[in-house]
Amino acid sequence: MQILTPHVYWAQRHSEIFLRVDLSDAKDLDISVQENNTLQFKAQGHGAKGDNEYKFSLEFRELLELRHCNTFQINHKSTQRQVDIKIRKQEERWWDRLTLQEKKPLFLAPDFDRWLDESDAEMELQAKEEEKINKISVESRVRKDPYLGLKRGYLFMYNLVQFLGFSWIFVNMTVRLFILGQDSFYDTFHTTADMMYFCQMMAVLEVINPLLGLVKTGFFPAMIQVAGRNVILFVIFGSLEDMQNKPVVFFVFYLWSTIEIFRYPFYMLACISTEWKLLTWLRYSLWIPLYPLGVLAEAVAVIQSLAIFDETRLFSVPLPALLGGSLSFSYTLQIYLVLMFLGLFINFRHLYKQRRRRFRSRKRKVQ
Repeated sequence: MQILTPHVYWAQRHSEIFLRVDLSDAKDLDISVQENNTLQFKAQGHGAKGDNEYKFSLEFRELLELRHCNTFQINHKSTQRQVDIKIRKQEERWWDRLTLQEKKPLFLAPDFDRWLDESDAEMELQAKEEEKINKISVESRVRKDPYLGLKRGYLFMYNLVQFLGFSWIFVNMTVRLFILGQDSFYDTFHTTADMMYFCQMMAVLEVINPLLGLVKTGFFPAMIQVAGRNVILFVIFGSLEDMQNKPVVFFVFYLWSTIEIFRYPFYMLACISTEWKLLTWLRYSLWIPLYPLGVLAEAVAVIQSLAIFDETRLFSVPLPALLGGSLSFSYTLQIYLVLMFLGLFINFRHLYKQRRRRFRSRKRKVQ
């Protein structure tokens, strides 16, 4: 039976040999180097003679590098188009030819995609060495932050406390919803307000942290979210008793806590350089439906409070005696309502860029 040999292309560097076997969809690969310094290759695949078994052997000009187990330093990778083989030389030197025999095998040819002459290879090696030295030099000049552990500890504890707080709110509201049904809508504020006050006052630190350089997130998006929520919590719900019994409180609190029980543990694990893929996906995906719904619920709360502020004249601004009366706080809230949706656009774009950047970088790592 005739032995079929594939086309093999080779190139070298001072420390390595590269072989490219022109065999597509290769399987049942059997690649080894014998003690006599000979590479043996056998595989099933599609080559110059169609889909068959192909094999070849190459006795190298000089010795190859042995590993600690007396096996040769050989790596191979099979793709749909070819089989790539990389072999380490025992000595870092330039070979005048690949094979021990002077006459080159008919199936062997230079790989011009990788081919370099000796002088070009030396320049490439020198450039890599300079790049390595420059990298070490830059890293040595960068001062390590002596307070890094303290900063990470603070951020870990902050995110842990916020996670526990919002988890308590979420579980409390969920249990009451299953037990009381729609009746739980009307007393949400009285059962969870204290914890929500605590969590939202703590959230002010998310505006301060970027200013202190503790986190890389932007100051402006954090300020929009924290300020917006605190207006709803302290001004709309906290100061108007008539708003505290409305079902909209339930939807606002539930949407807020649903987002945060995934956001805070993500940041908490990031402080200890740990990642859970499912949690990462939830942190960067759940906001897509929940954030607009949360803003919509907040807008409903603002609209429902307008008539109450007009009636109670709470926070109204007195006008000069010539004009008489006072300016209702509801006009300020109407302006705030417009700014709320502007903030939605700004934060939505910010979060979308974060998501795209996150998953793009992960895709690159996979590739």
